[in-house]
Amino acid sequence: MFITALGTATPPQRYTQVQCWDAVQTAAQFSKLDLRARAILKKVLLGNNGIVSRHLALDSLAEAFDLSPDALHARFSRHAPALATQAAERALAKAGVKPDEIDAIIISTCTGYLCPGLTSYVSERLGLREGVLPLDLVGQGCGAALPNLRTAEALLKSGGYEQVLSICVEVCSAAFYLDNDPGVLISACLFGDAAGAAVLSARPTIGQRRVAWRTAGSILHPAARDLLRFEQKNGMLRNILTPEVPGLVAEHAGRVFQQVTAMADLPRERITTWIWHAGGRDVLGALRDQFALTEEDLRWSTAVLRDLGNVSSPFLYHVLELALQSGAPGGPWWLCSFGAGFSCHGALLDVE
Repeated sequence: MFITALGTATPPQRYTQVQCWDAVQTAAQFSKLDLRARAILKKVLLGNNGIVSRHLALDSLAEAFDLSPDALHARFSRHAPALATQAAERALAKAGVKPDEIDAIIISTCTGYLCPGLTSYVSERLGLREGVLPLDLVGQGCGAALPNLRTAEALLKSGGYEQVLSICVEVCSAAFYLDNDPGVLISACLFGDAAGAAVLSARPTIGQRRVAWRTAGSILHPAARDLLRFEQKNGMLRNILTPEVPGLVAEHAGRVFQQVTAMADLPRERITTWIWHAGGRDVLGALRDQFALTEEDLRWSTAVLRDLGNVSSPFLYHVLELALQSGAPGGPWWLCSFGAGFSCHGALLDVE
C-alpha cells in the first residue's frame, strides 16, 4: 500500500487559549463550578501545556457553552461532513485522483453519531460512484487513524480495490462538557476540531515522495478501558481523562514498537522520523522519556499540538503531512496512535 496524498482541514475560526479563558469566565456554567475547578481551567488555559491555539467549529466562543444534547448533535451533524469533505477534496486533488476512481471510503469518528454514517454524506458531497464501498468506523477515539489505514491496507491487498479514501474527522467542540471533574475540565481545554484524509493505492504515484506502508501492529488492553473513554451523561458525551494516561501511553507504545520493529527486523537506530499522536504535553514527555527522544525528534507532533491542540483521530494525518511538506529525511518512519480501549497502534513507513 502507498499513501499517494494527504489532505487536512480545520474550521476557519481560530481561538487562542487566552481567548478561551476570557470567554469561559463569562459563561453561566463557570459560576456553578467549585473553586478547584475554576483553578484547573485557569491553570490549563493559561499555563504551559504546549497549546497556543485551537480551531473550533464555533462562530463565537459563546456557542461553546450551549451544552444541550440537541445543540451538540447539530454542531457535529453540520461540521463533521463539511470538514471531512474538505480534507478529502484536498487529498484527491494532490493525488490527481477523480472521485469516481475511488473504490472504498473509510471514515473514523468518535465525537458524534449519525445513521446513515458520515460515509453517506461525504460520498454524496464528493460525488463518489454509487458502487463505492462505504465503511464507518466509530468508537476508537484518538487512536483511530491507524486502524483506519490498516483496514484500507486489507482492502487493497484483497485485489478488489485500487484506490481507497481514508478519513478521520472529529468535532470535539460537539463533546465539550463542564463540571467539577478534573478530567472533563482538562479535556475541554485541550481538544480542537479537524479532519484528515489520505488517498491510498496499490501503486505509488510518479513524481511525488514515495510513501510505502511497510507493516503495523496493535495492542488492546481492556483492563485499562475506564482510564480513557467517553461516557454518556444526560444525553451527552462526557470525556473521561485520568492522570494515568501518559504512563499508560508510554508503556504500550514501547510494546507496540518492539512488536512491529521485530517483525520488520528493523533496529531502532534506523528510524529517521517519528510521527506521534500527541495526547498533550505530558504524553509527549512520557514518550520522549520512554524512547530516549530529543525535542527535535518530537518537533512535528509538538508543532501540531501547539497550533491545533489535540484534535483526536485526525492528529496523525496533520503530523504526517507537516513532516512530508517540511522535507523530513527519508528512510523508515514510525507512526503511533493511541486512545480509547485502551488501545495503542504502530506502523512503519518507508519514505523516499
